[in-house]
Amino acid sequence: MRLVMIDNYDSFTYNLVQLFYEFDLEVLVFRHDAVSLPEIDALQPDWICISPGPKAPAQAGISKAVISRFYQKIPILGVCLGHQAINEVFGGATVKAPAPVHGKRHQVFHHGRGLFAGIPSPFAAARYHSLMASPRSPELEVTARTGDGVIMGLSHRRYPLHGVQFHPESFLTAHGHALAENFLRLGEGAKGRSPGVSPGDLSPPHPDSLPQSHIMV
Repeated sequence: MRLVMIDNYDSFTYNLVQLFYEFDLEVLVFRHDAVSLPEIDALQPDWICISPGPKAPAQAGISKAVISRFYQKIPILGVCLGHQAINEVFGGATVKAPAPVHGKRHQVFHHGRGLFAGIPSPFAAARYHSLMASPRSPELEVTARTGDGVIMGLSHRRYPLHGVQFHPESFLTAHGHALAENFLRLGEGAKGRSPGVSPGDLSPPHPDSLPQSHIMV
């Protein structure tokens, strides 16, 4: 089984690679300016991960093009910058967060379905960002937030396309292994290889049902 990692020149990329190595995957890493869409297509990856990065999605090389090209047929996980890139592909904006947060643990609230199945809510997660996603598309659902309403997770309503603003690979994040396992499992279910995954598991809860104290207004 093969995962392609798009590296946005980030120091955390190989921590993500190590996380996926725990599942005995072949992980192929490409810098965002050193691979083409046809080359990725020829590799026939089972999953794609868009790494964090030090800048904004506009400076993320091929990342947004990869999402646009493959999200309907290959499961994709975007982390931090990758999460913001997913949002921009669907017409959302990347805006300044209320306050920059780097190397801090915060509680993340979610509903325990899809990408967050079997993970306590809330759980502690590592944040390293000064920008955040501001989604506008009805195709994306908010799946997780901080206690003060900052969006921590997005998923496509139909396809196995998921983004998380926090860093699941960080030692500061609890349950990062479980989240990665859920991503791989949901992707297998979407491709019809895992009969144990029901279609309902692929649809994250609607953000309107999150506790009101955790809704951004």
